[in-house]
Amino acid sequence: MKRFNIRILSFFLTISFFLTCSFSILAQEKRNDTKNYDFTKNWKFGGGLGLGFGSGYTDIMIAPSAIYQFTPYVSAGIGLQGSYIKSKDRGYYYNAIKEYDSWIYGGSLIVLSNPIPQLQLSAELEQLRVNNSYTYKDLTKRDDNFWNTALFLGIGYVNGPVTIGIRYNVLYREKDMVYGSGFMPFVRMYF
Repeated sequence: MKRFNIRILSFFLTISFFLTCSFSILAQEKRNDTKNYDFTKNWKFGGGLGLGFGSGYTDIMIAPSAIYQFTPYVSAGIGLQGSYIKSKDRGYYYNAIKEYDSWIYGGSLIVLSNPIPQLQLSAELEQLRVNNSYTYKDLTKRDDNFWNTALFLGIGYVNGPVTIGIRYNVLYREKDMVYGSGFMPFVRMYF
């Protein structure tokens, strides 16, 4: 499994490096006219919202982000994320848990590369603080608080301001209990 992760990471990093270098060289050919340069026109804002409700289950997530478009091919930015999950009597750990609460918050750095207008490659480094609280059927309580780091490498199809794709967390470990899988689909919007 570790060998597979290293191969994927090496592939994406190599492709991203060559694309970034080649687009930087292309960007050098443009004339630098600082007199008419508008710094604000290259910023894009977006993010995600998530809501999930069910019988004894609530999941609310908000994740705003901003990127700066350096060239038509490369952009980078930052993001924030906050989420709250509450679950009651859902059968975790063989029905031992009566209630589960989780607050997750943190930030991320993101780099996007568009080698062609319809294709987007991404790398996102995410650092989250996870605060889990468990109440067991015998009414004992336990808190589990930790930091989780994720490095997502992704590929997506771009249509206007929307990108739909899949990303893989190369640092994924099942025992972290933050994400259910290393692979995650995504929808990304920037305006």
